[in-house]
Amino acid sequence: MNTHGQAKTKQKNVMRKMCPNFDREDSLETVLEVPIPEEMFAGLGNSVALRWQNMATWMKAQTSDKWSSPIIAGRYNEMSFLLYIVGSPLLPFQVQVDRSIHRAVKHSSIEASTAKYIVTQYIAATGGQPALNAVNSMCVIGHVKITGSEFHQGDDSVKVRSNEEAGGFVLWQKNPDLWCLELLISGCKVISGSNGKLSWRQSSNQQRPISKGPPRPLRRFLQGLDPRATSNLFIDAVCIGEKIINDEDCFILKLDTSQSTLEAQSGPKYEIIHHTVWGYFSQRSGLLVKFEDSRLLSVKTSKEDGDVFWETSTESVIEDYKYVDGVNIAHSGKTFFTVFRYGEQSANHKRELEESWKIEEVDFNVWGLKPEFFMPPTEFKQK
Repeated sequence: MNTHGQAKTKQKNVMRKMCPNFDREDSLETVLEVPIPEEMFAGLGNSVALRWQNMATWMKAQTSDKWSSPIIAGRYNEMSFLLYIVGSPLLPFQVQVDRSIHRAVKHSSIEASTAKYIVTQYIAATGGQPALNAVNSMCVIGHVKITGSEFHQGDDSVKVRSNEEAGGFVLWQKNPDLWCLELLISGCKVISGSNGKLSWRQSSNQQRPISKGPPRPLRRFLQGLDPRATSNLFIDAVCIGEKIINDEDCFILKLDTSQSTLEAQSGPKYEIIHHTVWGYFSQRSGLLVKFEDSRLLSVKTSKEDGDVFWETSTESVIEDYKYVDGVNIAHSGKTFFTVFRYGEQSANHKRELEESWKIEEVDFNVWGLKPEFFMPPTEFKQK
């Protein structure tokens, strides 16, 4: 590729982190809370002036009294669905990333012992235990593209529509299991977090929290971003066989959520019936190349209508591993979602979604990142 082509490609991948100061034009530029990719900026309007004007509206709309702007309100329901299902899903397991991954294999089954051996190879492939132990915090900046079909009645497969929603995210983590995600897609923002005792999700236009529960890891960590969390998760799994993924011979590790954990994370109006995860580890490289999970949720309705069931199946293909400070981190991938809704008194509805992501920056051992940074919103404290 010539120099001009390289410059063009580099420019295309740049994420905007600054924007003009809309209150005082002669002042310094404003730092965006969440960097946005060029694709998202280009979709804000036909001219640079209009794009910055729409961006200003979005920035000012982060307060509740500004959310009535038609630029934001028109597509909130659609965006919130994408943000929660695709952008910030949680896993039911509590993964302590600071604990040792060594487990006794003396009394383990062959399937469990094989899984522990595979995880040991994975740790070596991602940099080794000393390199992983040297990480006590991280900051990740990346961008995502999301496409999705409409809800389709019946059981037949549906094609994902062509238009894309672009966005960016910033993800902070501090051991053992403190993390915070800020995700912005097409003007809608969601904040997710965990302070080690409580996990929550909240939209920028909601004065009250959307959801809360026991501490859980963000699914995005298990997509090649946090090898230590991944190894601690699958050290308790079992090996159920082999499968070829993208021409790679892989071992399959499976982990089921315990009944006590499912009950603890269920609520008065919904019940998590099962949540299972699978990891596909390359026999050649030892790396995680695919991550799957499936969840079945029962939502209680009126006695006449019966319960409504939501089944979500998710597959992530993990690619582009690169070393950062001695740790092998995946820098891109794609996730495919299938959401299936059904019940005794309602027609079946199916929806398919896709997300592609790319990591722009990864920094370890962030100076000054204190536990107070991961505290939940004040609404949780009041309750």
